[in-house]
Parts: sequence; C-alpha cells; structure tokens
Amino acid sequence: MKILKHYAALCLVLSFTLCNPILSSAQSGNMRFDLDKEGTAYARLTFLNQVWVRYNQNNPGSTVDGFPEDNTFDIGLRRTRIQLYGQLNEKVFFYTQYGLNNFSYLGARKQGLFFHDALVELHPVKEKLAIGTGLTGWSGLSRYASPSIGSILTMDAPLYQQATNDISDQFVRKLSLYAKGKLGKLDYRLALTKPLSVAQSSAQPKAISTQSLFSLQPPKPQFQGYFMYQFLDSESNLTPYNTGSYLGKKDVFNIGFGFISQKDALWRGVGPDTLHSNLELFAVDLFYDHPLNTDKGTALTLYGAVSFNNYGLNYTRNVGVMNPVNGSTDPGILNGGGDAYPMIGSGTALYIQGGYLLRKELLGSWGTLQPYAAMQYSQLERLMDPVLMYETGFNWLIKGHQSKVSLNYQSRPIFEQNNNGDWVQTIRKAMLVAQLQVSL
Repeated sequence: MKILKHYAALCLVLSFTLCNPILSSAQSGNMRFDLDKEGTAYARLTFLNQVWVRYNQNNPGSTVDGFPEDNTFDIGLRRTRIQLYGQLNEKVFFYTQYGLNNFSYLGARKQGLFFHDALVELHPVKEKLAIGTGLTGWSGLSRYASPSIGSILTMDAPLYQQATNDISDQFVRKLSLYAKGKLGKLDYRLALTKPLSVAQSSAQPKAISTQSLFSLQPPKPQFQGYFMYQFLDSESNLTPYNTGSYLGKKDVFNIGFGFISQKDALWRGVGPDTLHSNLELFAVDLFYDHPLNTDKGTALTLYGAVSFNNYGLNYTRNVGVMNPVNGSTDPGILNGGGDAYPMIGSGTALYIQGGYLLRKELLGSWGTLQPYAAMQYSQLERLMDPVLMYETGFNWLIKGHQSKVSLNYQSRPIFEQNNNGDWVQTIRKAMLVAQLQVSL
C-alpha cells in the first residue's frame, strides 16, 4: 500500500505541476505536458479500463468454491492501467505502468495493484540505438508477445504468443537488459533476461512430471529478439507495445521474425532420473493495416503468424482468461475448469486475424463499427487432434480506441482421454463477452 500511496502522490504532484501554465503547457487532445520550452523534455499520463460482461459455457466438471457450475455469468475488470512516462532530456527516457489484471467475483478483496513496467532507457544514438533495463515488455518472439492493449483488434490478444506469462515473468514483463532501435526500414529489439523464479509461480504444478514442465531450479539467462522489416509507414517504438489496429491512420506492411531461447528451462522425470531440455521458440509473422478509402474512412487490418515451439516433451498449458470458476472434478478433461483450453504447448501454431473498418460516422455521432474474425490452429505433440479456437465479433468505435464497446463470440475445443489413453477432442464450448473500454 505504501508503493500505491507514493505512486498516487507522484501522479498528483506531477499533474498539478505540469498543469501550471507558468511551468509547462498541455498538448491539445492528450495528457502530454512539455517540461521545457522546446518540447524535447516531456511527461505523459494515461489511463485505461477494460470491463468484461460475460456468459461462459463452462468445461465439464467445473466448480465454483466446490459447487458444480455448468454456466457462469460474471463481470470483471480485464485490465485497469495507469501509465506515466516521459523524456527527461534527449538522452534519458523513463516508462512506468501500474494497475491490475483479471479482477473478478472470485478475486481477493482489495486486490493489490502492481507495477507492470518500470524501466530507464538511454539513447546513445538517436533512433538507431537505445539501451534500457528494468521490468519491461521489451521481449522477443512475435508482434503480440507485447500487445498494445488499448488498440487490440479482437477482444483479446493472441495470448499463446505470451509464452512464459506468469511462469517466469510477471504478466509478460521481464527483468531485462535490452537494446532496440531502427536501422532504416528494420525495427529491432534484443533482450537478455533473468527469468523470475518458477518456484514462486502458481501457474504450474510444483511436482515433476513425465511431461515437461518449467524447471524449479534457479533459472539460467534467457535470450530473445524480434525483428520487423517495415515496408511502408514506420511504426513507433517508443514503448514495447505493438498496435493492433490503426483505424486507417497509417499504411503499414511488416514482416517479422522472433525467437526466445533459454538453456535447461524445462525438466521431466524418467524413472529416478531428471532430464532437462532447452526452451526454443521461433515465430514468423506478417502485419498489414491499410486505409482503403480515405474519404469514407474505411480500412483493412490483417495479421498472421506461424510459431514453432519447443517446450520439451509433451508440454501443454491450459489458459483460461479471467477464469470464471476455481475448480474441476473431472480428471478426464484435459482443459481443467471454466474457459480454459490447451492454448500453449510443444508443436506448431498458426494464428490469423482480420478486421474491416466500416465508413466513418456510420452511426452518426455514435461512431462506426469494425467487424473482425480470428483463428488459432495448433498441432501439439501431446494431443491426437489439433487445437482449433475461433472467434468473431465487432468493435463499436464511439471515439476510436478511446471509447469503444466490443462483442466477441469464442468457440474452444474440449479434450478428453479415450480408451487408448490418447487426448482427443470430443465437444466444444462457447463464450460470449461484451467489453467496455475507455482510455485517455
């Protein structure tokens, strides 16, 4: 609570100081404030809140506090964030992000807020090279390993790309030393990370298994990088978070390549022996965001990625976003309870999404619509059948990404063990979510 009080006090003092016209001037339309007359030094304060209203068909065997629950209606805070960042001078940049994720009716009361990001960055060579360190989302693998949460095209980012989320990092962020910059059309980021202790994570069992799990031994360094060749407009790399849709404001075509590597990151038991394996993840992706008719304001957004993931023998991880249940009584269901499904694992994954921005002011003063669809198709070595998740919906853009309402329908597979002991898909379950977002 002391950290929260200090951070709130800092924001209040900064806001009061920066809003004083004698000391600085506010930029029109946003909460950016100049700290000098030239505008080379500045600070910016932002806020975002995403609220989910959801109906979920729970996986078989799901329970809430020990009671069976076939279907769940719930309301939750998917993300609530405050950012405070700025350029102190042409050589020094700082960035912090504070907030919470996934506060639901099952969450702890008065849930503690925490820092998502806290970094300091030096700029030895303007645009070409920046070096930073701290708790940061500058990581590797693919575009949406670090998504800009306020501009996501679909209801949520493709979370399988957040490969070690809350296992050896803190909601994607890692304690890293990183370098980033632009060399002509090439945008790059490289990072050396000290992974967080897996023993302190609640995201996987502590006991060793015949299937690979992240090792509880002290972690070795993690290396990662992501490279984008930007054929058309250049994207900002001020922060690590990549835009999901520009709503016709940019003409972007990128091809990216990324990786994450860590020696002896995983282990498994074979009789009395413990075998270690390396974490080796690679991905190639493509992002295309193109204004179709500038007069009408229509635009097309497309994204596709192919991932090659080696987490060790038969590794799978079920992910249930803001899971509406907290238990399961059916060990024959691989997914576990609630809305979880085997999202991450050793094997290959294909992801595709696309959205179409309809003409501006389609709904008059109430903005316009952006329908979209997405699919994740994975071949995981532990499963006999492929994992197919698909979703569709639309964004109601009242004022761009600043105020929007999204409606999303998702269908996910349920895996059960057959008589041969193989994990096969048997049925499917669905989830319907309305999200209300405001951001400044």
